[in-house]
Amino acid sequence: MNRPASPLGARPAHGLGPTLRRLRKQNGLSLKALAERAGCSESMLSKIETGHANPSLTTLHRIVAGLGISMAALFEAQASATDIVFKQGTRPMLEIDSRRGKSISLEQLIPDGSEHLLQANIHFVHPSGASEGEISHEGEEAGYVLEGEVELVVNGRTYHLEPGDFFVFPSHLPHGYRNAGTKTARILWVNTPVTF
Repeated sequence: MNRPASPLGARPAHGLGPTLRRLRKQNGLSLKALAERAGCSESMLSKIETGHANPSLTTLHRIVAGLGISMAALFEAQASATDIVFKQGTRPMLEIDSRRGKSISLEQLIPDGSEHLLQANIHFVHPSGASEGEISHEGEEAGYVLEGEVELVVNGRTYHLEPGDFFVFPSHLPHGYRNAGTKTARILWVNTPVTF
């Protein structure tokens, strides 16, 4: 399968599987224990850790919740509390593939370890890419569509978004999204607190 090129100005994505395995072991969890917490099979979790399967965004969210961490912990780059500027080309990427082979890439704007109250990413939703299900968590989130067309579902209601459209909602409402166009969509997405 051909992976989409990393977005301009971002570091290439790193391997998700080894990072998840390291975090699971640091938390003293067996495959079975984490699979139960994440609501997935032990074999699926093993395949994800060995790079033989890629989780959807929804599944990945359940896995990190089972680990008691945020999505930010999956990125390799760490920042110090004194860092203020994060230059183009230095920000880490994380690619998430769906069961259908379509993907979402996240460019982390505020690196983990910076101790900010906000989490900010640019979501690159490739054609036919989707979160594949809805998630909910604590906090609030907002987004601005930079490019492309997106269908955002919040609490059962679907919104068609285009460049320049903005959204904001409490994160406890079930939500998900998909690319509704034929080109990659880009969304500036901000969460607080850093839970996602």
